[in-house]
Amino acid sequence: MSIFSRFFGRKSESADADADDAHDVGALAANPDIENPIALTVVFARPLQLDIAAFGQALRGFHASTADARSEISPDPGPFIALAGWKKHVVRMVGFDAPMQAEALENCVAPAHYPQALKAQVRAHRGHVILYYGGYEASVLEQYVALATVAGALARLGALAVLNEAARTSLPAAVFDAEVEGDRIELLRYLDLTALYCGFVKYEVEGVQGVWMRTYGADRFGHADLAVLAEGHHEGEIYFQMFSNVLRYLIDSGAELGAGHTMQADKNSFLRLRAPLATEYFLDGPGPVLVVEVIGADEINQRPH
Repeated sequence: MSIFSRFFGRKSESADADADDAHDVGALAANPDIENPIALTVVFARPLQLDIAAFGQALRGFHASTADARSEISPDPGPFIALAGWKKHVVRMVGFDAPMQAEALENCVAPAHYPQALKAQVRAHRGHVILYYGGYEASVLEQYVALATVAGALARLGALAVLNEAARTSLPAAVFDAEVEGDRIELLRYLDLTALYCGFVKYEVEGVQGVWMRTYGADRFGHADLAVLAEGHHEGEIYFQMFSNVLRYLIDSGAELGAGHTMQADKNSFLRLRAPLATEYFLDGPGPVLVVEVIGADEINQRPH
């Protein structure tokens, strides 16, 4: 099949063969059974001019596990359409010689934690590439790791930042290609979840004392997002790390939390979960949300009356 057909995962008589080829030696082919893929967006300071050969070299050199990675670009004129893949992973790439939509960009940049000077560069970007997972890995976390790996290769080609629209957050592209001791893929796998794969947003609500803090994007992992009414912005780091740890536990263990459940978040923190109140309409969507309330150790495993 043509790259266009394989890019969109069109089913055909050779679909099973294409699936095997995607993580073997044949032509790359997107998984036709993925209906709502996770995605990351990589932005560039200049209009998009990606050298697919240089990208392929960067991807193969990123990690030992990507040494056999392949990449392919559509030969047809028009939008940048490409495939990248290794092992069971396939990533669909769509590039644009234009900035992202302004509101979506701001949702990802404003709450992120990196210098304002870099945020200004990101806001002024001129080109972007959207990465969609299209492979055969069932784990959403591993799918994100695969996208982050491609983002790391693009960082070597001058990317500014990596954005997650579903999570409303972003990170500098340099994070994905930083010199690290140890395994680079493990770094991406154990990145704080609230740093990119799930977002962490703080906002003030008129008439409400304190600062609301919540995650975005946990629904992509099959879990509810977490929210809390904190005393002030000074508690941001506490809940950033707490929510990251709780979501990591849920994803790794397969456990589920619901309204009325209690849990011990760390050595000194005990939590009760509840559904948002009608007056907390600002917590609505896009997926389910659970509000965290700090309780005493003597209240653990007790349901509210």
